[in-house]
Amino acid sequence: MQSRKTHFRMATLSSLLLALALFGSAQVPQDVAWQTLSSGARDKNLRTRAIAVRSLALVPGNDAAVKLALESLKDAAPEVRISAATALGKMNARSAIPSLKEALTDKSLGVILAATSSLRSLGDPSAYLVYYAVLTGERKSGEGLVAEQKKALSDPKKMAQLGFEQGIGFVPFASLGYGALKAVTADDESPVRAAAAVALANDPDAKSGEALVHAAEDKSWIVRAAALDAIARRNDSALIPEIMAALNDGKPEVKYTAAAAIYHLSTSTARKGAAGF
Repeated sequence: MQSRKTHFRMATLSSLLLALALFGSAQVPQDVAWQTLSSGARDKNLRTRAIAVRSLALVPGNDAAVKLALESLKDAAPEVRISAATALGKMNARSAIPSLKEALTDKSLGVILAATSSLRSLGDPSAYLVYYAVLTGERKSGEGLVAEQKKALSDPKKMAQLGFEQGIGFVPFASLGYGALKAVTADDESPVRAAAAVALANDPDAKSGEALVHAAEDKSWIVRAAALDAIARRNDSALIPEIMAALNDGKPEVKYTAAAAIYHLSTSTARKGAAGF
């Protein structure tokens, strides 16, 4: 019993001595940690670089961390560029917006989606250009996508992988329930396109409204439901006639989302009229 107490006291003393040593040299742990991060971000191993760079998201408001992430945005490996673009958004690095916009021309669709997600979180409207392209397969300007990008957009497995990596492969809203989960299992592409539809709810551009109306007739009921949900959130009553047909949709999830959207848009318009707006 005595030996156990002695051992405990010795262990406690060692911990105290270590703590005192660290407090006495406060910069040491900080310097060691930064050295670990910066070395990892420049490591020869691709996976190591990607993990280290993604971890920079935990260092917001730090110029050195932003600089390192921006440096990594030029990395030869798309996995590292994806990590860098993701981290910059989570760091709330508004100074990185020009570089993230430049990343929208990257050859890797994964990098483009990561930069888009970060630009959206930073409040930059250029993100909607990409979400429009993901939903429709075309750019708003009418230009076609790069062949490699279009191929990725039409590949369900690739879209599922990108959706998982970028955190956009999700069921649009929980109310769709188990039926949506089963559909996602059968169709990997739909959740990513549905997420793009949801994101366009806040895009004031009329072209996005038109894209959502078109998506309300998509072959995937998850995309149709997400598009109708987004239309409701746009608060544009002019779209009501365009989605009336959805009231006859065979999928109850779509039918009742359409009904709620039309009711919401009709009543909000009535309220505005009564208020004299």
